[in-house]
Amino acid sequence: MPRPPIDPTSLPGRPCSIASALEIVGDRWSLLAIREVMFGNHRFGEIARNTGAPRDRLSARLKGLVQAGVLERRPSEHDPRYEGYHLTEAGRDLAPVLRTLLAWGDRWAVTSPPMRMLHHDHPLAPATICTTCGELADPADLTRETRIPHWTDAGHEPPAA
Repeated sequence: MPRPPIDPTSLPGRPCSIASALEIVGDRWSLLAIREVMFGNHRFGEIARNTGAPRDRLSARLKGLVQAGVLERRPSEHDPRYEGYHLTEAGRDLAPVLRTLLAWGDRWAVTSPPMRMLHHDHPLAPATICTTCGELADPADLTRETRIPHWTDAGHEPPAA
């Protein structure tokens, strides 16, 4: 059974869903393991080989991702004696995050992209679309609404005495 969601006020610093998400998927081995499962590599050995993660650390990360409800273990399609890791709905919802991180890495982190994502016959250029209105989410059109008392964009502002 997945662990309950994180109360954002229980973490140090600004209460934020980014911080809560990073508590679950915010280390290198977790995101690379999710990448491998997205690529269709479900067995522990495949994930270990393709991430380069130390086996003990990878095992702990996979266990945490299962507990968090990002991955699930189920019998392998090819050999029911073995279990494989599969994405849950929460895990599948990370696909656009990884595609955007890949695009950012291609632009800012590598000398030459080692792979690319294609959309039909051309390189994918990820963008954020508002699913409510269908428009491209231009940063100039975005505002933040802080919903935790005494927090603003500048930080925590204790109530006046």
